[in-house]
Amino acid sequence: MHRRLMSAAIALAFCGLAALPACAAPAKPKTAIEATTQLPRGVQPLHYDIALTPDAASASFGARVAIDLELTAPTSSITLHAAGLKFARATLTGKTGGAREARIALDEAAQTATFRFAKPLARGRYTLALDYTGSIGSQAVGLFSLDYDTAAGKRRALFTQFENSDARRMIPSWDEPAFKASFALRVTVPSSEMAVSNMPIQSSTPLPDGRVSVRFADTPKMSTYLLFFALGDFERATASVDGTELGVVTRRGSLPQAAFALEASQAVLREYNEYFGVRYPLPKLDNIAGPGRSQFFGAMENWGAIFTFEYALLLDPAISTQRDKQEIFATAAHEMAHQWFGDLVTMRWWDDLWLNEGFASWMESRMTARLHPEWNTHLETVSARDGAMRRDALATTHPVVQHVATALQASQAFDEITYQKGEAVIRMLEAYVGEDAWRRGVRAYMREHAYGNTASGDLWRQVERAAATPVTAIAHDFTLQPGVPLIRVAEPVCKGGGMTVALTQSEFSRDHPARKPLSWRVPVIAGIAGGTATARTLVAGGKGSVSLPGCGAAVVNAGQSGYYRTLYAPRAFARLADGFATLAPIDQIGMLADTWALGLAGLQPASNFLDLAQATPANADPQVWARIAGGFDGLHAMYGDDTAGRARLDAYALARLAPVMAQVGWNAQAGEPTSRAILRANLIATLSHLGDQGTVNEARRRYAAIDSDPAAVPGALRKTILAVVAEHADGATWDAMRSAAQAEKSPMIKDTLYALLASSADRALAERALALALSDEPGATNGAAMIAMVSHTHPELAFDFALANIKAVNERVDATSRSRYLPGLAGNAATASMAGKVKAYAEAHIALDARRDAQTAIVGINDRIKVRRERLPEIDAWLARQPK
Repeated sequence: MHRRLMSAAIALAFCGLAALPACAAPAKPKTAIEATTQLPRGVQPLHYDIALTPDAASASFGARVAIDLELTAPTSSITLHAAGLKFARATLTGKTGGAREARIALDEAAQTATFRFAKPLARGRYTLALDYTGSIGSQAVGLFSLDYDTAAGKRRALFTQFENSDARRMIPSWDEPAFKASFALRVTVPSSEMAVSNMPIQSSTPLPDGRVSVRFADTPKMSTYLLFFALGDFERATASVDGTELGVVTRRGSLPQAAFALEASQAVLREYNEYFGVRYPLPKLDNIAGPGRSQFFGAMENWGAIFTFEYALLLDPAISTQRDKQEIFATAAHEMAHQWFGDLVTMRWWDDLWLNEGFASWMESRMTARLHPEWNTHLETVSARDGAMRRDALATTHPVVQHVATALQASQAFDEITYQKGEAVIRMLEAYVGEDAWRRGVRAYMREHAYGNTASGDLWRQVERAAATPVTAIAHDFTLQPGVPLIRVAEPVCKGGGMTVALTQSEFSRDHPARKPLSWRVPVIAGIAGGTATARTLVAGGKGSVSLPGCGAAVVNAGQSGYYRTLYAPRAFARLADGFATLAPIDQIGMLADTWALGLAGLQPASNFLDLAQATPANADPQVWARIAGGFDGLHAMYGDDTAGRARLDAYALARLAPVMAQVGWNAQAGEPTSRAILRANLIATLSHLGDQGTVNEARRRYAAIDSDPAAVPGALRKTILAVVAEHADGATWDAMRSAAQAEKSPMIKDTLYALLASSADRALAERALALALSDEPGATNGAAMIAMVSHTHPELAFDFALANIKAVNERVDATSRSRYLPGLAGNAATASMAGKVKAYAEAHIALDARRDAQTAIVGINDRIKVRRERLPEIDAWLARQPK
C-alpha cells in the first residue's frame, strides 16, 4: 500500500496521550454514508505533499503539490477545486511508474480544474503532481498578507484562511470537509522570518541565496479548510500542558501582550482534555496573532495553529478593557473547543456546521463560567440566546441543520442560528438529560468518530444511549425546523399549599407568517419568585402543566436554559413585576429580554419593559442594569427623527440611570467586581448616546488632559472616552483624532482610532470618514470596517456610498462576505426607501440562491418601521403617565 507514513517520533506525539482509533489497529470497515459533494465521485485524496514558495513583496507564490489519491472507479479525468491558480504542468503517476501528462481545463465559475488523460485510468492508487502559481491577497481569504506599522517602517506578514472553501486558492484540492487527508508542507522562505504551520518544524535547511527550506511534520488526517501557514517577523512563547506544547505567536515586540492568552490556554486545555475524555492529539497548539480585521471572522480553529486577529488575542494595557480580557478568554476557549468539535471530528457537510460552531460556542460559555466564576458570565447566556431568537423569529430564518448547496451558501451559514441557537439548544438539552449524561454522550461521540466525519444524528444516538432518556425527538424539533416556541403561562391555581400552572405552546414571530404555528416538545423548568425549588415538565402536543411546592409568583424558564419565549397572563406578569427585585439575576435578565421582544411584537404592551426597569433596584446586578441601559439605547434609536418623543424618552432614561452611574462612578475602585467595570463603560456609552451633556463634558475634559494627566484616561476607559469624544466631535476634534491615528504605531490602537473616526453623529464628518475609508491611509482591512461603523448611525448614507463605490468596496471585503456585507449596512435602517435599495441591490448583484442575508435585512427594516408606527405610541403614553 503506497501512503506517506508519520515518523515514529511524530506518531508517538500523536498517539502517546490517548488510544484514538487513528492510532490503534485499523477498524473494521463500516457502511459508508456518502457526503454531499460538488465534485465527481470516484476519487479519494489520501495525502498532499506541498512545496510552497511565497513572495510577499510581489504578492504571489509558486507551488508544487503531489497528491496521493485512490480511484474507486475507472475514469479518464480527475476534477478538483482550484480558484485563481495558473497551472504550468500536470502529471499522473501510477504504482507501476510512468508519468502521464494531463490536459488542463479550468472552470472559474465552478472554481474547479479538470485534468484529462489520453487513456482511461483503472481503479487504484496514483500520484497527481501539479506545478502552479497563485496570488497573495490583501483580505483574509486563501493566502493573504497583512501590513502593519513599526518604529522601523512598514512590515508585511502572511497568513492563510481557508474556511469555508478557500484552501483551493492556495492548493488544488478536494476542498470539502468529508475529503479528509494528511498534509506535508515544505516552504522556502527568508531566513530572517518565522514560518508557522499546523505541525512542528521537522527540518530547516539553509539555502545558498539566504533563504531557508522549512519542512513541517505531516499532519493527521484532516479537512482541507484546517490547513494553516503563516510567515513573518514573529516571536513565540510556549508552555507545556499534558505533554502538549502550547504557544502564542505575535509580531515582534508584542509578545508580552499575549501572556494572558497563553495562561488562559493552559487552563482551558487541561479542562478540555478531561471533559472530552480524549486528550488533544497533536504535539503542539499555537495561537497566532495577526494585525487588522475581517468582516467575516475574528479567529480560526486551524488544527494545531489557531489564527486570531490581535484585538481578540492581545491585551494592551494602554487600551484594553475588562470586556476585552473576557472576550480574549472566550475566543481562545471557543477555538480550542474546535480542536475536538470540528478538527478531530468534523461535520460531513456544511448542513451540519452547527456541530462545529454551536458546540464551540457552548463550550466557550461553559468554560468561561467554570474557570472564571468571578466574571459572572453565566448571565450572558441570555443575551446569546436572545440574539438567536431575534433572527429566528423572522420568516427568513432557517433550521439549525440547514440545506447548503453551494460554497456561497456555506459562507452564509455562519450566523446567529448556527452559533447562538446551536449553543442555546445544547444548553437546553444538557439541562434536560443532566450534565453527567450529556458528557458521557459527548465522550462516546468523540471516541467513535475521531478523525472522521459526522452528521447530527451521530451525536443524538450517543447522548440518548448515555442518558437512557429519549432526546432525539426533542433535538429534531429544535434543529430540523426553524422558529421560536412561545410558552403561554396561565394564571396559577393555588390549592393545598401547592400551585399548578397551565402551559400552552404556540410560536413567537416578529413578522407573523401566514402559516400554522409549528409544534415543539419543549422542556420547561419552573420555580417560584424568591425561592430555590424548581419543577420540570415537557410540554408536548401544544399543552402541559407544571406543579410547584408552595404558592407565589410563578417563574417559567427558571434559570433560563430553555429556548423559548415566555408570555405570562396579565395578572401573573403583574405579580412578577411587583416582586421583580426578588428574582435571581438570570431570571431578571430573561424576563427583561422576553418582555422587550414580546412588547415589540405586539403580544403584550411594549411599555411592560419600562415597568420592569422602574421596578429594578439600584443595587441590582450590574448585568441587569446593562440590559436596561441597552433597552433605553434601543428605544432612543427607534424614535429616529421624532425629536420630541426621543427627548421624553431620554429624559426618563437619564433620570433612571443617573443614580446607577453615581454609584459606579468614573473611577475604578479597588477590588470592585469585574461586572461593575464593564457596566461603567456601558453606562458612559449609553449616557453619551442619550445626549447627557455632563457625560460628554467629562469625556472631553479627560480627553483634553490625555497628555498631561495619565490618570485622566486610564487604559480600561480609553476606548470608552475616545468613543464619546468621537461621537460628539466637531471638525477640529475629528482632525486631531485623525492625526493621532496617523502617528500611532500600535496596529491595534491604530485600528481602533480609525474605527472611531467613522462613529461621528455629525453627517458631514461621517461623509469624510467614508471618503477616508477608501483611501490607502487606514490600511487594507480597515476600510470596510469604517463604512460599517458609519452605517450604525447613518445607514442610508453608508449604503449609498458603498453601492456607488462597489468595486472599491469589494476589494476591501473578504470574498466570502460580499453577499452579506452591503445588506449588513442596513442593520439600523427603518425606511421603506432603504428596503427598496437593498432589494434592488440583491437582484442586481447577488445570486438568487444566496440572498438570505439581503431578505433578512429587508424584513428587519420593515419590522422596525412597524415598531415605530405601532409600538412607540405605547411608550409615549407610559412616559406621559409618569410623575413630572
